Amino acid sequence: MTDISNEHEVFTYFNEIGIISQLSTGLFEQCLPEGLTQSQFSVLNWFVRVDVEATPGRLARAFQVTGGAMTNTLKKLESKGLVNVEPDKNSGRQKRVTMTRKGSQVRHKAIKAIAPLLREFEEHFPVEKLRRQTRQLAEVRQYMDEYRYK
Repeated sequence: MTDISNEHEVFTYFNEIGIISQLSTGLFEQCLPEGLTQSQFSVLNWFVRVDVEATPGRLARAFQVTGGAMTNTLKKLESKGLVNVEPDKNSGRQKRVTMTRKGSQVRHKAIKAIAPLLREFEEHFPVEKLRRQTRQLAEVRQYMDEYRYK
């Protein structure tokens, strides 16, 4: 049986992650190239982190948004030349999304723009400590990702 003080600690843990997410997103958005939003950057980053190709439905599930919301994001990215959305050769109804070379360059530019903030952060938090925390957070992310399908 879980003790109420443990529930409070677990809640506090996730609350801190949420606050860090809000703060880091705000700082990062200030560094994004003109016209690029955090959600658009996240889609570009997904292509580097997870897979080079996806359907809009797969992306919507990955980001836990509606199909309509993802379609809107993809249309904006496509209009900027950052992704290609093309019919799936094997299915008349599905589409395939890939990141363009320009999308890759814009993603790189965004990461480069935030480099000064990252260097400043590194002065306060040693990289080895961050590596340990990143491994632990990756375990939490994996658990949470699997939990949503239960």
